[in-house]
Amino acid sequence: MSATQNLIFGFHPVREALRHDPHRVERVLVCKGPSNRRRRELEELCQRHSVKLVQITEGELSRKVPGVHNGFAAELSDLALDDVESTSDVDLVVLLEDVQDPRNLGAILRVCEGAGVGRVLVRDKGSAPLSATVVKASAGASEWLDVERITNSGAEIERLKSQGFWVYGAHAEGRPAWDVDLSGKVVLCFGGEAKGLRSRTRELCDELVALPMRGRIESLNVSAAAAATLFEAVRQRSFAKRDETRDSRKKDGAPRS
Repeated sequence: MSATQNLIFGFHPVREALRHDPHRVERVLVCKGPSNRRRRELEELCQRHSVKLVQITEGELSRKVPGVHNGFAAELSDLALDDVESTSDVDLVVLLEDVQDPRNLGAILRVCEGAGVGRVLVRDKGSAPLSATVVKASAGASEWLDVERITNSGAEIERLKSQGFWVYGAHAEGRPAWDVDLSGKVVLCFGGEAKGLRSRTRELCDELVALPMRGRIESLNVSAAAAATLFEAVRQRSFAKRDETRDSRKKDGAPRS
């Protein structure tokens, strides 16, 4: 992976990298200029974690990064995703396939972190790679998420089912999300901008869920759909903690019939 690929930019992504995993930050780049609150915060974090801070001109920084940097960037040792490990202690998982727009992927990661998702699985082939643009769009949320590449959605779904998870796929022909029980051990699957979930993935889902549209447009952007669906799950799960009459088929990850 090249140095450019390992460069993140924008205040929030740089700050979250320093807060979450400073040992991965090789150096922080800031534009020369007068001190301000954000600059002082990064300087303090760099000093605390013994990370080198370098001042460069705005032109130099603009030539290094592929987007709007707001005067801040950081060079990381890597942006690699981890391999899939056990999901036995995770009760809310998101699976993404064919999300090709890095800004959409970053926005979804931001939503996942805000919704308290324990793990995000990204189908490697056909999806945007984890890049500086993704990190920027996530506002640094990607630093706090367990994001993992997978090669085969079907195999992962079958594995998760064997661990007691129930799998739901976002699709226009599904039941309204608020009519589906999204408490318990749940995997929510979202497909790409062009065609949505792959047909095989839809077939493997226990049920399809939808967001009924009341206006004239037919559907939402994938990141907006993910946000609405995930926070419906959050709402249900909050009530489920106080509800002793939860569906017995999901209670404590009961075996599948």
